[in-house]
Amino acid sequence: MAVSAEFQAFVAELLAPVGPVSIRRMFGSAGLFYDDVMFALIAGEVLYLKVDDGNRGDFEAAGTRPFRYQTRHGERALAGYWELPEELLDQPEECVAWSRKAIDVALRAKAAKRPKRRRPEP
Repeated sequence: MAVSAEFQAFVAELLAPVGPVSIRRMFGSAGLFYDDVMFALIAGEVLYLKVDDGNRGDFEAAGTRPFRYQTRHGERALAGYWELPEELLDQPEECVAWSRKAIDVALRAKAAKRPKRRRPEP
């Protein structure tokens, strides 16, 4: 799913109040990063935010679904990213609030990862 430059620019402007957000192209889509953690992705003209048990209920209540993509073996879902309700694109304050929750999810996930063990020097 190609990501248009116009939609990327729109999302960047919409999320400017969040803080230092960068957008990086990846695999035909784009990842949104806060510092060094990915908290959202854009596929086509759709914004998906990172979820966990703390905010998944908001997305379920809004009737959205996880990010899905096609492979040669069929459709796959990436359960960690759910579609932002489309109406929130017209409600900047709500969009920023949902995005901040997604950043918190990404930061919690990063903190939960075990540090890589270094091999002892020979």
